[in-house]
Order: sequence, then C-alpha cells, then structure tokens
Amino acid sequence: MEYTKEIQKLFLEMMLNDAQSFVRVQNIYNVDNFDQSLQETARMISEHSDEHGTLPTLEQLNAVTGSNLQSVPELNDGHYDWFLDEFESFTRRQELERAILESADLLEKGEYDPVEKLIKDAVQISLTKDMGTDYFADPKARLLSIKDNNGQTSTGWPMLDRKLYGGFNRGELQIFAGGSGSGKSLFMQNLVINWVQDGKNCVFITLELSEDLCSMRMDSMMTDTASNRIFKEIDNVEMKVKILAKKSGKLRIKYMPAQSTVNDIRSYVKELEIQEKIKVDCMCIDYLDLLMPVSTKVSPSDLFVKDKYVSEEIRNLAKELDIIMVTASQLNRSAVEEVEFDHSHISGGISKINTADNVFGIFTSRAMRERGRYQIQLMKTRSSSGVGQKVELEFDLNTLRITDAGLEPDTDSPVVSEIMSKIKPGVASSISNTQTSPKITGEVKSAKLHSLLNNIKGA
Repeated sequence: MEYTKEIQKLFLEMMLNDAQSFVRVQNIYNVDNFDQSLQETARMISEHSDEHGTLPTLEQLNAVTGSNLQSVPELNDGHYDWFLDEFESFTRRQELERAILESADLLEKGEYDPVEKLIKDAVQISLTKDMGTDYFADPKARLLSIKDNNGQTSTGWPMLDRKLYGGFNRGELQIFAGGSGSGKSLFMQNLVINWVQDGKNCVFITLELSEDLCSMRMDSMMTDTASNRIFKEIDNVEMKVKILAKKSGKLRIKYMPAQSTVNDIRSYVKELEIQEKIKVDCMCIDYLDLLMPVSTKVSPSDLFVKDKYVSEEIRNLAKELDIIMVTASQLNRSAVEEVEFDHSHISGGISKINTADNVFGIFTSRAMRERGRYQIQLMKTRSSSGVGQKVELEFDLNTLRITDAGLEPDTDSPVVSEIMSKIKPGVASSISNTQTSPKITGEVKSAKLHSLLNNIKGA
C-alpha cells in the first residue's frame, strides 16, 4: 500500500475521532514519519496529549495548523482494525527507510556495528496487540495448550525427564557443564540420537571435533556397534543406518571453525531450510565457549561479557527459530575435585547461568565411564524443583551409548551407609564390589539379593 499524504491525514482523523486508537499506537507514533505538511499537526496531537492527557479538538487543530482535518463518521471495529494494521506497516516502512539512509552514511565512514541495530530496530517495530493470557478464562484449555503446543520434548532419558517435569521446551536454552574430558560432546551426541530416533529434525554444530569423527561416533550409537568394529562391520553398519533413516528424523552435522558467531549459525540454518526443505526441531552447539559474540566491540579476554553476549544470542536464536537449543560449557579448574557443582564452577561465571533455562553439571570421569556410569546434576531449572538433584545414567564404553539406568545416585547417603555398617563385613564387601562392575544383569542382582537376605537372617 502506498501511504500518501491523504492516507496519513486519514490516520490522524481516525485518532481524533477515537482517542483510544491514538493510545493504541502511541508507543510507535513518530512525528518525523508523517509528510512534512502534516508534521505540525502530528506534533500538536502528541504534545497536547503529553501535557493535558487528552487530544486536541478538530477545531483547535485546524485553527492553529490550518490542516483542515475532517470528522470521520460511522466508523466500526473493522475500520479500526484496518487502522492499527496499516499504521503499524506505515511506521515500520518509514523507520526502515530512515534507517537505510542513516546506514549508508555510517558505511561510508566505516562504522559497521550500528548498522545492524538500526535495521533490526526498524524491522521489529510492532504494536502490542497480544494482551497476554487470561488466567481464569479457561484453565483446562490453557493447560492443554501448554501440553500440546509448547513443544515439550523428552530427553530420551526417563529419569531426567522426571526431574524436568517432562523434558525440554522449544525456545529454551539448555547448558551442560563439565570439565575437560568429561564427555560433554559425547553426551550431546547421545541426546541428538535420542531425538532423531524420535522423529525430530536435528542439527549438530561442532566447533571442535570434525564432522567425520562426530558421524562415526553416532554410527556406533545408532547401530549398537562397538566403535572399534565400525570398519570391520561396515556393510552391516551401512544397512542399519539406511533402515533407521526411513523411520527417523533428519540429522545434519556441521563443522564451523571456533570464533564463529550466532549469525553464522543462523545463516546456515536458514540456508538448510531453503535448500533442503528441513525444518529444524532441535540443535546442539558443541560448544558455547568457542563462539564469539556478534558485536566486535566485545573483547575475547573479558569472559564474563563475552559469554553473556553469546549465551543471550543463542537463546534469542532458539526463540527466533522456535527450536530446542542445547550447548555445553567448560568448568573451571576449581571444580576438578568437587563432588557437587555450583554456579562458581562454570567458566565465565554467572552470566551463562542467568541466561539459560536449564543448567546441568556432568559428573563423569574416565574411570566412571569405564564402570559404565554418567551422573547429571541439575544446577538450575526454571520449570521444576529438581535443583541440586542428580540422575544416574548408564554408559556403554563400546557403543558410546548413554541410556537410562533407572536409578538415583543415593548410595552415598547417610541412611545407606548406616545400613551397610550393620551388614556382615564380608557381605558388605561383596555388595561394594558389585557396584564397580560395568553392568549387572537382573539374574546377578537377584542372586546377590538372596545371598544378602540369607546372611542377614543368619546374623
């Protein structure tokens, strides 16, 4: 639509006819957007409203400005809906034109950073038409809407889902924090496999490992093939992957160099959607600390500021794309010997914590993985009361697959210790030794249980 002087004049007449319409557009109302011949009139409307809390009359305006505005009779709700939509479009176009002109001057001066903000602010101009949720209106419909439309997705590990009251939501940022060698990448690769097998379309962005290495790891996880046997069973692996592809979601593994930005990731996802017609559901970025903020003014050495910008940009990207976003972060050296993590242990500090919706600590040394165990501690969660709790997962050293152990790691609790102290030393030693085995079958557990009961009875 061409917003001629006459259309702009109609906007002003409709505002004067119904003061509520002016109130609705006041947050985007800019005198400079109007035709020069109407700017005095537009300014008087704004200044009169600020000073008196009311709009001037047609007679007052025409007497002062000579604008010859007319009364607009017989307007209905449909007319005002049109007004709101068109005034929003008019304002956005005018602001965008002005931003482009200002950007040209900045580009000539070599000042690039302000350009993005100018254009972004202009494009994002909008009226607040959504009045929020009417809490009391229809509780059941409201809850079902959350359940059906909020995009909640299981992690693939029931025990972790339980702590999160169901899983992750679209538009949210999840951070898994662990020390060097704790298996952050491995954990996120398993998470992606869980989602792909559930039919979700996923992207795994690797800023450290190669695409080939990530793919080979996922071959083991997908096909339940020991990593050292991938090439020996290459034909079988190929067949399994092709079969699984028919009933799984899409998976793209993309390497990007360290120091990439969120803009690089956004461009890739957009191109993926255009070229391959893939709508992404979930994304893992391996990992946050290797990204750089979009703004070049942020010093890489200032970790607090850098991580604050990057984490906020990643979360905004999750909301923009309406996806589940997962990334990882390094723990600092003070966390190496700890058995409980807190916010101070995350490299870069509290800025990441504040931005993320859920933060998890990975308690997994090489020795633990060799025993077939991963532990996840909930350090922060916005959707549940599970902060401080841990979830124990099983790890297959051969296939690199992480599965739900169905256990909560409470073996170090005072209650368990007290019970163990009352059992005959030989029995206690036997039980303790079973906990170090990589995997205990149901039959073995049962046999040891019978043995334990018999010994207790004989005590």
